[in-house]
Amino acid sequence: MIAAPLSLQLINLFAAVILLLAFAMLAQRRVLALVNLFALQGLALCLSTLVVAATSGQAHLYGSAALTLALKVVLLPWILHRLVRKLQVKADVEGLVNIPATMLIGVALVIVAFNVALPISQMASTIGRGTLGIALASVMLAFLMMIIRTKAIPQVIGFLAMENGLFLAATSATYGMPMVVELGIALDVLVGVIILGVFFFQIRDQFDSLDIRHLEKLKER
Repeated sequence: MIAAPLSLQLINLFAAVILLLAFAMLAQRRVLALVNLFALQGLALCLSTLVVAATSGQAHLYGSAALTLALKVVLLPWILHRLVRKLQVKADVEGLVNIPATMLIGVALVIVAFNVALPISQMASTIGRGTLGIALASVMLAFLMMIIRTKAIPQVIGFLAMENGLFLAATSATYGMPMVVELGIALDVLVGVIILGVFFFQIRDQFDSLDIRHLEKLKER
């Protein structure tokens, strides 16, 4: 058997770390630990992008990696940490489904994702095409986290983790998106998190809780 190139092994390693961190985020019930896991996932995504850039010669991916490092490893986790401290969110995150059932659903979603991504990855010609299944699985796990969590901050982290999976999928299939598009998405994500931060304070002041189920009280009677 011929050993895979070191760069390909590294890409697969970082992709596997991203998937494992997605499972860890599903099982995590502490908000601060959840933010830290999101930052680690962003770091793994940054390193994977750097390896793809060095191997493929796609110079714009270096900018993508730098943007990922600045936004998802440094800036967004810092903003989320400040929100958690100011909102005094210290309790465990409550979920609609218990952890064992959540893990089983997550495994089923990974199996589905790999089967869906297989024919697409066979048509791709990029060096990271083998990680497309992991990218799709990460997206589905992040979406699952958004569904089963009842607190506002974990749902936002799930949304940001979904964007990580989409970025990995773009890198795996087409060597990423044009830098202008990535900058626009990054700006939208940053502004969105800031606006949601203000929204969190409004929910807390109104209901003395960040449980989004309280928003049902705002429905017209």
